[in-house]
Amino acid sequence: MAKIEIEYLGQPEIDQVALTNDDILDAVEQGLIAAGQGKTVIEPRMHLTPDPAFNGHFNVLRGYVEPLGYAGVKVVGDFVDNYKQGLPSELALLNLFCPRTGVPRAVIDAAGITDMRTGALTALGAKWLGPKKPRVLGHVGARGTSYWNVRLLDHLFDFEEIRVHSRRPESRDAFGERLSRDLGKQIIVTEDWQSCLDGADILIEATRLNQPTPMFHRSWVKKGALVVPYGTMSALPLDFTKGFDKFVMDDLGQMRAGHLGALRPHIDAGLISEESFYAEIGEIAAGLKPGREADDETILFWHRGMSTGDIALGARILEKARDLGIVQNLLYRDA
Repeated sequence: MAKIEIEYLGQPEIDQVALTNDDILDAVEQGLIAAGQGKTVIEPRMHLTPDPAFNGHFNVLRGYVEPLGYAGVKVVGDFVDNYKQGLPSELALLNLFCPRTGVPRAVIDAAGITDMRTGALTALGAKWLGPKKPRVLGHVGARGTSYWNVRLLDHLFDFEEIRVHSRRPESRDAFGERLSRDLGKQIIVTEDWQSCLDGADILIEATRLNQPTPMFHRSWVKKGALVVPYGTMSALPLDFTKGFDKFVMDDLGQMRAGHLGALRPHIDAGLISEESFYAEIGEIAAGLKPGREADDETILFWHRGMSTGDIALGARILEKARDLGIVQNLLYRDA
């Protein structure tokens, strides 16, 4: 039997790779195009709750991206109270495998990948579904993915006004300061949901609620806006889905599985079904369906996270790390 080594990348190596905004967007877009072309396999995420007392759970995402030659499994822990211990709420590992033999190829720290690919999916969704020239961004939530939402959205649109809010003042203030420093522009930190979201052109909800709570009012969404709600626990009242012209999903398999997500209460109540969705985002990325078709379309894009985005971004990071010579090779099995 031949010797098998696994390529390993931790956070220090990923930081050295220093992907640019365009690197991130391009990698995730290529994964979406492959999905739209039917060149991927995406299994709905699975959840594991070790103990409700821990206030957290694991997400397990699985997929295959034919053009990249990788199958992958990502396990991400999502533990709301980690901040009390000075830890990120989400920590993860991505495992890449040879899809023909099952041989493990790489183990990569995926906490940052999760944040970047989620932000890229939000931004790419806005690229195809948002208003032509959005002026105001409203963003609720300061979790790890939130930074990349705002950074990559602003990279595409260069907003005139960015408003942010989260429940804890220390969290939202620090978030606003980081964004202001990194984006080089003023960030408006608001004290409530309405002043953050009301009348914005693009409205993002990425909260850390402990249980489904109707916080996001439909009256704040103006005609022609794009809404992207993806909090684990729904913040949307049951009447929120009325009056939208299009519903777009990242992957419809994600809406059929699990008990979490922004539209889960609406699905359970029979208000939203698979037939309600105009398209999967991969179909739009691949040019099989148009995205926004009119300025006055009001669109909701729900994404729950696609394993193909993790695999695509992990593969891009691994490629660049090889070029830099910073990959660690770990012996898995010897002959």
